[in-house]
Formats: sequence, C-alpha cells, structure tokens
Amino acid sequence: MTAPLLALALSGAAGVSHPLQSEPAPEGHRATIVVDVEGTAVPYDPMVFGGFIEHLGKQIYGGFIEPGSPLSDDEGFRLDVIEAIRELTVPVIRWPGGCFVDSYHWRKGVGEDRQPYDDDRWGVREPNTFGTHEFIELCRRLGAEPYICQNSLAEIGEMADWVGYCNDTEGPLAEERARNGHPEPFGVRFWSVGNEKGGRGYIDKVRDTAIAMKRVDPTIEVTCSGSHGPRAHIDPYLFETAGEHLDLLSVHEYWVPNYQQHQTPDYLACMMLSEKPDAHVGAVVRAIESAGMRGQLRIAFDEWNLRSWHHPGFSGHHPREVDPSDPEVIALLAARDKSLEPSLYTMADALFCASFFNACMRHPGEVTMANIACLVNQTGPLYVHPGGVVRRTHFHAMAMYANQLGSRVAAAHIESDRLAHAGASAALVDAIATVDESGQTWSIALMNRHPSDEVVCTLRLGDAPLEGPYSATLLSGDSADAFNDVEHPDRVTPHPIELTFHAGAVSLPPHSLCILKVPAKQ
Repeated sequence: MTAPLLALALSGAAGVSHPLQSEPAPEGHRATIVVDVEGTAVPYDPMVFGGFIEHLGKQIYGGFIEPGSPLSDDEGFRLDVIEAIRELTVPVIRWPGGCFVDSYHWRKGVGEDRQPYDDDRWGVREPNTFGTHEFIELCRRLGAEPYICQNSLAEIGEMADWVGYCNDTEGPLAEERARNGHPEPFGVRFWSVGNEKGGRGYIDKVRDTAIAMKRVDPTIEVTCSGSHGPRAHIDPYLFETAGEHLDLLSVHEYWVPNYQQHQTPDYLACMMLSEKPDAHVGAVVRAIESAGMRGQLRIAFDEWNLRSWHHPGFSGHHPREVDPSDPEVIALLAARDKSLEPSLYTMADALFCASFFNACMRHPGEVTMANIACLVNQTGPLYVHPGGVVRRTHFHAMAMYANQLGSRVAAAHIESDRLAHAGASAALVDAIATVDESGQTWSIALMNRHPSDEVVCTLRLGDAPLEGPYSATLLSGDSADAFNDVEHPDRVTPHPIELTFHAGAVSLPPHSLCILKVPAKQ
C-alpha cells in the first residue's frame, strides 16, 4: 500500500502559498493515535509552562537586567527580553535559586542601602541590585505569579519575615516595604523551603518553617525539596513529618547532567531520553500515593531541562573559597559560557521540551507546576546578547504549547513503532490531545522523533478517522541538528501548514512537532 502524502502549505514572505509534497514514508514507520472523545477531558494547570531564573551566568545580569544598554529602560530592564518572554505566556517564575539561595539573605536586596557580597556558591560578586522588588516588578511586567525559594540555612524567623515583607497589609514589615517604595502587598502565593536538601534535620526545619510562614499568611502554598536526581526517591520521613503542612512537593531533574563535565550528546542520544520525564513523574506520583497523600500534595517540577547548565568547580552543596584574581577561578567562570553555544540547542531540545510537557499533562491532577531552568541564557529557551535576542528551538516548542493548546486534556491511546539507538529506544511518535473549554475545537500535538524519516500516523477521534485538510502549525528544521543563532535567528521557526488526511492517515515530517486544529463536530 502506498503511504499517504503530507501536503504542506508554507506561507512565504509575500504571502504566497508554496505547497510541498513529501515522499512516502518507509514501511514500518507507523503509529496510531485514538483520542477518547467520549470520556471527560479534564483541566490541566497552565503553570506547567512556568520558568525559573537564578543568579548564575547571564540569566539576571546580562539577561533580564542590563543598565546602560540601548535596549534597556531607565530601570535597567531589557525591553526586548521582556517582549520575547511574553510570547511564552509564562504563568509563574521561581527565584532566586537554585543553589544560589543557600547564601542569599533577602534583606540585603531591599531598600536603598543594598549590600553586595561574595557569593561563595557561584564564585562571583553579587551586587544585590536585583532583589525582591525588582523580581516582583519583572513578574508583573510578564504577567507571571512570583514564586520565591527560601534559604533554608537561614533562621526560621528570617524566612517568615520575608513572607510578611511581601504579603503583610499592616505592621512593621508592611511599613518597611512601603518605605522601600511599595505600599501595596506583593501577594506572593508560592514559597519553597530550601533547594535540593535532604535529611531529617532539613525535614524538621521544613515542618517548622511551613508552620511559621503560614502563621504569617495562611493563604500561601508551601513546597520543599522532594526529589532531585534520576532516582525520583522521596524520603518517607518527609511525608510523615512535614507532609500535612505542605501543599506542593518540589522535583528536579536534568537528563543531560552538565554540572561539572560538559556533554554534547547527539540528536539520537537525546531522543533516547525523551520518555524519561513520563517515568519520572509516574514514580513521584506513586510515592505520594503510597504515602496516602495523593490529592493533598501536588508536584511542582520546578527545575527541569534536557540539559543542565555547566558550572565546573563550584557547587551549591560544597562552597569553596573564591579569589576572583585566581586564574583557575577566572577559567572556571569563563567555562560557564559553554552553555551559551548555539549549536547545542537543536530540534532535540524542542522535541524533549514537548515530551516533558506531555508527561506533565498526562497527570493533570498531580503536576500543578513546572519551571524550565532557566528562562534566559545558559540552557534557557531565549538567548540574550548585547544586540538582541535569539529564540532557540525549545522557545518555539514552549510557545506552541502555551498558546495553541486547549485548556483540557483528554485520554489518548498511542501505539507507535520504536526508534532505537545504542541499546535504548523511544516511541517514534508521541502526542497529547486537548480541547477548548467549549468543546468546539481539538488541538492535538504530534511529534515525530525520527531524525530523517517520515512516520505514517493514523489519527482517530473516537471511532472516526480524520479525512481531508486541517490547519496546523509545524516546527521542524532542515536537519535534526538545526539550531538558531545570531546570524541565523530564524533557521528553525514554526510555520502554518495544512495537513491532509486520507482514511485517518498522514505522514509526519522527520524531527518535527505539529499542533493540529480539528473541529469537534465534523
């Protein structure tokens, strides 16, 4: 049987359609997706499209903040960066760390008398010009909820006071905030007790801090370190001791750990990791359920990315003395710029990003937040340079998911051939099916992970196979290794297309992400 062809209608610069025809997909590259249209589609939390920023590398200074730049306003905010991040409709931003928070004391970053200090976690001088007020202002400009991560090594009173400073409507802390230029409360809803900590002493402190913070503001939602790393293990003592005082549980994982050794796995190696987020979320859900806390504790996957950023020689867990004139220190700090190399961020990053979102959306009652680490520079979706910005491949994947999907997710049964590499495998095709609140339009995300071949995908809404043309948005590149850089910022960009189905089947282009629009009543 001849495989159906994919008809692409790409809009040219002059608005002229250029229909392209693909060759038939080889036999064996096939997948079937059946969307459950009779079951109940349930809301997922859009906070899974959240972000994270930390005082490392060029995320804050040289990212969102660059005083004196012709692209910045009088307050030092890079307006082009803010405009670009708005395209992602980021609903929540976590700050200030990350490992950075272990030596952060919030009072040094408020008021006119800011106190710079040597940050032994990252080996730099922290000027403290970006503090609580500046973070809240950034969130307001982006329309995002602020999420503050506390220094769990600080005194409990210091942590509780930060809640009061942000949220009190009256009293000494509210008056202090007013003197510093903001009479109205900030209304920070999300708070974390520490970053990537463990052990009984930490867990006891989580319990006591959560109680103290909620005594200040009972409306806040509190989380703490639940699991970080590939095992997805959660200490049962955490559930027993602090669980009743928590609302969320923080989970962290980077599937290419670049902390000390800078790794550059190829496209296929990255695709072999693309099903791991599903397994990771599932393991955390099972741990919460085993503790009898499913429904009470939800997951904040508040640090994630395919790749972690590179920071050799320093660690938030093992601080070292820093001499900024030491040639070794200078070389270690310069090595962090390896994470800025444009060629790292290929279609692998875009498809992994989509795979991660699919994993979160398959657990809509359990995963209430996720925060890509980080939003700008290092491994983030937006690269910021002195002359402008570059939207990396995963920027476009994030924008497609945040802006083009429906608000409810439906069950979908997926059968797919496997993509094999180096003794591992992953499904060639993955998908998530959403519908708008009115039930009128389906938005279905489809990805083909194969680096070079099309996959014939049969799609049915219930018993009805799709037939004829449908509008869609396609993200792909001229190769699986395509990336965007300063010289070629639009090498990988989404395009409007038309997908034509025959008896439910269509050929998905290689290394591609597509969001398809289908009317509910055909």
